[in-house]
Amino acid sequence: MPSRRILFNRLTLPALALLAGGLLALMIHSNSQLARYSNPLCASWLAHGIGMLTALLIWRAMPTPKTSSRPAPPPIWAYLGGLPGALVVSLAAITVNSPLAMSGTLAIGMIGQVLFGLLTDRFGWFGMPRRRYRAQEILALLPILSGCAILIFGA
Repeated sequence: MPSRRILFNRLTLPALALLAGGLLALMIHSNSQLARYSNPLCASWLAHGIGMLTALLIWRAMPTPKTSSRPAPPPIWAYLGGLPGALVVSLAAITVNSPLAMSGTLAIGMIGQVLFGLLTDRFGWFGMPRRRYRAQEILALLPILSGCAILIFGA
């Protein structure tokens, strides 16, 4: 019988990733609506300001760990996560309000995420462990790319 931790990883973590993807689509839609009534930069500022307040509330509500040792500080580049986030919000707000629409923006964004993830795994960028590609990972790219092409260009 699998342990609870293995079961958690197999069931809950993919469900959380799926939820994050749905929330990403909702965020892109909301920000595109803000950008339609103002501009992409204003939408990005508002989204990140509200996101910061939400994160502060969640952080304050979480219990503090009772450890005596201080963890090592993160690498300096880890503090730059907001930069790509701001660009994603701004660029997605522009592309959603274009002929690409929501599905095209998300499809092309997914291609970018998968390709960047594969490169990050392969070369060990950002402290990730290096991994060699397996044949099924390369084969998995074909239906992803095909499905995205159908969404963007039609059948």
